[in-house]
Amino acid sequence: MHSNSIRNVPIKKVLFILVMFLITSISHGQTSTYNQFWSEIQFNRTINERWSLELNLDNTYSSTESSSQIFHTNTQKAFRTWGHYYLSPRWKLSSFLAYYDNKDVPEIGQFKSPEWRFALQGTYYFHKIGYTLSTRMRIELRYIRDENGSYQDIYRYRQQIKYLKPINSKVLREGVVYAIVSDELFFKSDAKITGLSFFDRNRLNLGAGYLFTDDIQIELSYANEYLPRDTDSQIINAASVTLTFNNIFKNNSKKTLQKSNQ
Repeated sequence: MHSNSIRNVPIKKVLFILVMFLITSISHGQTSTYNQFWSEIQFNRTINERWSLELNLDNTYSSTESSSQIFHTNTQKAFRTWGHYYLSPRWKLSSFLAYYDNKDVPEIGQFKSPEWRFALQGTYYFHKIGYTLSTRMRIELRYIRDENGSYQDIYRYRQQIKYLKPINSKVLREGVVYAIVSDELFFKSDAKITGLSFFDRNRLNLGAGYLFTDDIQIELSYANEYLPRDTDSQIINAASVTLTFNNIFKNNSKKTLQKSNQ
């Protein structure tokens, strides 16, 4: 009964509610605005029908109060190692261990704060003809260093809804362009390093992707983040690029073996 009611909710209505929430969130309080560039390279490897592994390499650049240039300073580098388990065609269970090298950038209110992060995640897919709607639930344990050199434990919950629509096909395959829209809410435990508010941030993402082959794809998107803080809240406008390689080494090894057998 519950899943049927979710499926009957019009997509336009869901998107309207998400946009209105974002507008309401940023309409009050003192805020600083920064322009950023996010890049990510993803490597995915299928182990068997149930399991897959993933490696992410991330890089973030940002403008500052003294410069509006999007590549003015490098603020963060990160890597994540994932394990994915496909419980059913609709459920994917995941976990990752990550390290974030947060640089010392006083102009955006950031000090050097290296961080280890562990997460448990569940993704549920509503597969439809012509589009896919998914909802993602993630619990994170963040072990991050504060200004005094001590490490703090911070717990964070993230809830995302995502809409993916192939443009020139009904399925994702080589040569297909697709559109993506997502919104994610972040909630966290109280911590001096990230502020005392329970609501951590909202992230709205609009973009498109293209599959060069069945195993190589790129996504270009615009992300808007609102971060409420005790003294000075932030709005981040980010251009994002994600390049994904699926089983590329496995496929290349197969091609080499086939040639050697000819």
